[in-house]
Amino acid sequence: MTSPERDEPTNKAVAPLGGTASAVEPIPDRVPTDSVDLQLLRLLAQDSRTSQRALARMVGMSAPAVGGRMARLERLGVIQRYSISVDWARLGYAMEVFLNILAVSGANIGELITELKSLPEVEFVNSVSGAFDLQARVRVRDHQHLTRLLINRIWQIPTIQRTETQLSFATVSQRDFTQNLLGYIRDHNERSSKQTAERRATQQPH
Repeated sequence: MTSPERDEPTNKAVAPLGGTASAVEPIPDRVPTDSVDLQLLRLLAQDSRTSQRALARMVGMSAPAVGGRMARLERLGVIQRYSISVDWARLGYAMEVFLNILAVSGANIGELITELKSLPEVEFVNSVSGAFDLQARVRVRDHQHLTRLLINRIWQIPTIQRTETQLSFATVSQRDFTQNLLGYIRDHNERSSKQTAERRATQQPH
């Protein structure tokens, strides 16, 4: 007695980078903001605990008006969250490591990103160009902690072919980066508005 015929399985090609979209945040659309929005953001960047009443006093508006603006910025995703800045070295996690990762041929990069993000020591994962597929920033206590993390966790991920570890000896950051960039955006917007108004004025018939 012959067995019934079965359809032969089809070998569908899997795009290695196809799963990236499910693991990374898409680039959002630009949100229109004015000088007051940017001033509020700068004040919150200095101290996210500032009350709406204090913010209203600083920008010369009513507290309800400021509350409405903040609610809009939150709803549109400009304000992601209100958080604190932690000095990890004071908590015993002084070693910062950049880990360049090369995936095996045909690996689903999206799934690899998700697996790396599940590790508590991994601060972020970037999909990068160049010789490697990903770069992760890792926070550990010391060399022994890093060794255990690599051998017991990261190198056990079957879709990782090779890693390159770079130790960060010092981090020099712009202290007021957020406030300074917001100020630059405000000045750029004001210059653009002024130039647009001047062009329109010259195009109007006299």
